Amino acid sequence: MSSLAVSNEHAASASTGRVIQPGWVRIVHWINAVAMILMIMSGWQIYNASPLFNFTFSRSITLGGWLGGALLWHFAAMWLLMVNGLVYLVLGFVTGRFRRKLLPITPGGVISDTKAALSFKLSHDDLTKYNYVQKLLYAGIIIVGVFIVLSGLSIWKPVQLQWLTALFGGYDAARYVHFICMALIVAFLVVHVALAVLVPKSLRAMIIGR
Repeated sequence: MSSLAVSNEHAASASTGRVIQPGWVRIVHWINAVAMILMIMSGWQIYNASPLFNFTFSRSITLGGWLGGALLWHFAAMWLLMVNGLVYLVLGFVTGRFRRKLLPITPGGVISDTKAALSFKLSHDDLTKYNYVQKLLYAGIIIVGVFIVLSGLSIWKPVQLQWLTALFGGYDAARYVHFICMALIVAFLVVHVALAVLVPKSLRAMIIGR
């Protein structure tokens, strides 16, 4: 075997064995996935008890069975999501992951990568780097996550946290904000899962790290 072939083999091995998703990212990701699914399904049951719009969600995709049961599931998942989300935010800033992965985000880059994605020409060869569409989606969902937690707290404790409820324009307005954030998260999850199906190696990386 030539020295060039040996060199290429070692390079390929190193690339294959490279850690793409560190352990703490994988742990918080899957905990967050479970917490979000529990919160969404129980939230739909809570919504059904007092709909904001002229529709309700099918019982087959809700959790809790009735308002009281749904609230218990929602509050339990809420604490899991808040603690896990706080760990993710702290580690994301402390380790510099947010700065490395999510910045910079430029309008030109987003437009260019969006066009490439729509024409199925967006490259996913290097999973260690996010394209501009991914950067925008991941940064955006973090902001949405903050808003859904704050609006949820203002709905849960409108008297004790009346200053927070007032920031959202009152209890009723906070419910609309909470619902819109939920819808954005569901849309994100649909796109996220679709991309994982289209690029299965990204799912593998989130499971085993490499």
